[in-house]
Amino acid sequence: MAATCALINTFQPSSLPHLPGPKRAITNLSLLTTTTPSRVGCCRRSKTSLLPCVSSSQSFPVTLNDYQFLDGSTEVELRLQLGGRNITNSRDIFVDANGSSLTIKVRLSGSFVTLMETNQLFDKIKPAETIWYIDEDQLVINLKKHDPDLKWPDIVESWESLTMGSMQLLKGTSIYIVGDSTEINQKVAQELAVGLGYTPLTTKELLEVVAKQSVDSWLLAEGSESVVEAESAILQSLSSHARAVIATLGGQHGAAGRAQKWRHLYAGFTIWLSQTDATDEGSAKEEARSHIQDRVAYSNADIVVKLQGWDSDHVKTVAQACLSALKQLVLSDKKLPGKKSLYIRLGCRGDWPNIKPPGWDPSAGVDASPGSSH
Repeated sequence: MAATCALINTFQPSSLPHLPGPKRAITNLSLLTTTTPSRVGCCRRSKTSLLPCVSSSQSFPVTLNDYQFLDGSTEVELRLQLGGRNITNSRDIFVDANGSSLTIKVRLSGSFVTLMETNQLFDKIKPAETIWYIDEDQLVINLKKHDPDLKWPDIVESWESLTMGSMQLLKGTSIYIVGDSTEINQKVAQELAVGLGYTPLTTKELLEVVAKQSVDSWLLAEGSESVVEAESAILQSLSSHARAVIATLGGQHGAAGRAQKWRHLYAGFTIWLSQTDATDEGSAKEEARSHIQDRVAYSNADIVVKLQGWDSDHVKTVAQACLSALKQLVLSDKKLPGKKSLYIRLGCRGDWPNIKPPGWDPSAGVDASPGSSH
């Protein structure tokens, strides 16, 4: 199963998508840049204007009060207010819809000005079936959905539309945040949980409640193996929980850093927050290949978000990139949430993603008939 990856620089923002895990092709990597940290996101486009943005090239920006949005069964409708702009001729309007981008311009005083421009619609459209017309003082644009079953919360992909839209896609499946930094894992998990209305959980806090001591003290007293085993037990108890975002311990002190301890992490969607020095597509691809070849435990994750530096002020930027990549992953295989649910019901036996029939014995590695002993 291919995974999705994003590269983000929280200081000089950039973003990109891809994959991890053994036997996974390195595809869909594209580096995107912008100059405003709060507008960094994750997407599968090749243009440089990122986040769902409504912008103006001159002095007539579209605001939330200027447009109306309606989601239909097979298409979405966008209505832009033209009142006061004295536009009555269709030749004074330019509409360009292409895959996941939309540009709308109008001619004023002999030159075109941009009313709306985004390269990140909430999902893909069928450009050839785009229809637009003028209805009194409104410009009406009908966009045919590429996926008629997907409900669009808004015309563009944003933090708000992603958190709303993720509900229909995740179907209650929990999310696990892994990576080398416990602190980053916790902050991003908290942001995601608040946005999704999920329960925020952190294995560090749960371990400290059980042990009645800090994880650092535990490591000094008993070593990392003891902590890894304890966190594995915590993950086992959490594997049946729905609608939770769980932050795990960072580094080799945590269970997620050990490939043989992923059995219960597979119960939810896993997101690896990977700090990197990669600055372009080529180096990011090479780094991804090395992780796969070296069988880095984190490469088992469904989604990889690569961070060029870290600034807690931009935690929502990282969380948005996680949701954008997660949306693309689930849309590529809508059976994934159901498959995760089946994996849990069969006991999280470690046979992800190729789930074996009921009765399979993970210790023997063979199928067991209903009447056989284990």
